[in-house]
Amino acid sequence: TEGAALSLQAQGSMLIKAGRVKEGLALLDEAMVTVAGGKMPPIATGIVYCGVILACQEAYEVRRAQEWTAVLTRWCEEQPDLVAFTGRCLVHRAEIMQVHGDWGDALEEARRAGERLARSFNRAAAAQAFYRQGEVHRLRGEFAEAEDAYREASRFGWEPQPGMALLRLAQGRREAAAATIRRAMGEAARPLRRANLLPAYVEIMLAAGDVEEARTGCGELEEIAGRYESTMLTALVAHARGALELAAGDPRSALAPLREAGETWRKLDAPYDAARARVLLAEACRALGDDDAAELELEGARSVFAELGAAPDLVRLTSAAERAAGKAHGLTPRQVEVLRFVAAGKSNREIAAALVISEHTVARHVQNIFATLGVSSRTAASAFAYEHDLL
Repeated sequence: TEGAALSLQAQGSMLIKAGRVKEGLALLDEAMVTVAGGKMPPIATGIVYCGVILACQEAYEVRRAQEWTAVLTRWCEEQPDLVAFTGRCLVHRAEIMQVHGDWGDALEEARRAGERLARSFNRAAAAQAFYRQGEVHRLRGEFAEAEDAYREASRFGWEPQPGMALLRLAQGRREAAAATIRRAMGEAARPLRRANLLPAYVEIMLAAGDVEEARTGCGELEEIAGRYESTMLTALVAHARGALELAAGDPRSALAPLREAGETWRKLDAPYDAARARVLLAEACRALGDDDAAELELEGARSVFAELGAAPDLVRLTSAAERAAGKAHGLTPRQVEVLRFVAAGKSNREIAAALVISEHTVARHVQNIFATLGVSSRTAASAFAYEHDLL
């Protein structure tokens, strides 16, 4: 029984890596049925559980990964001495929680996993726990904490990509983000590893203004998704295609893939990704002159971002709304960002640390803000921000 289950798990994982996803998943299910009999030794059982869940995640089989993670969690509760497996279980749970929008719980699970796995000297799994922490921190706008977590993941032997590249993009460092994701793509050989990087690659290339490079990345992602049948990959492709069409100046062609992406993300119970698709839908609707539909999409997205605590996305929505309504009052987006920190009572040093720029640059921004608004103090600038809804 033990040998059969281990063999089925290994064969299933190899078939998935080879692109024969249906056959591979069938063998993984068979392995799990064998394990469910409860006649295998704990160590072998843990190996099969973790191997099967990892293969499901690599194949973007979120529902299967979720189901088997729940089973693994119950089993781990009965095996308190198997620290390595209980730690891995927490990493798997954290990833599922993040997808479903339970970011606070995901962060706590990833922290617990990191502590347990560090104690068990499982460096590879500990690195994944730190990477998961970095992902949640990045999404919540806690950039310093995200940077620290990604560096810990790297220290334990896990390259923190595409998270680190997306962090640089969120910090406004587009050139650094583009250089990082290009380098990571250049090293990635396996299709599923490239599929993990390609959505970020497309997003960063579009942000950098390189539509053709983004188009190439989108085409490769579509090709991989065609080989590895997965609902999540389908959603990633649709999202990338919609974003590409929108950036290329064809909002009408962007509507269908963005609708598909949003619906698929909702079926997968992935609220954050569904909200991001709604933001792009709003842009497409506005470009086509349908302001009412655009506002409805933005309201829905804003509600989800607020509930999740997705601070960077909320800031981007606010900035976009200001530009659309002509309420920027002569300030650049960066100056509005600095003004918000000023209104929050932050010092130039604190603002510099948050925005990853020098204190000298912050001081120059503050002086320019004063000049543009016609004020002479931080208090007056803060009052202006409150009066004109710039917060």
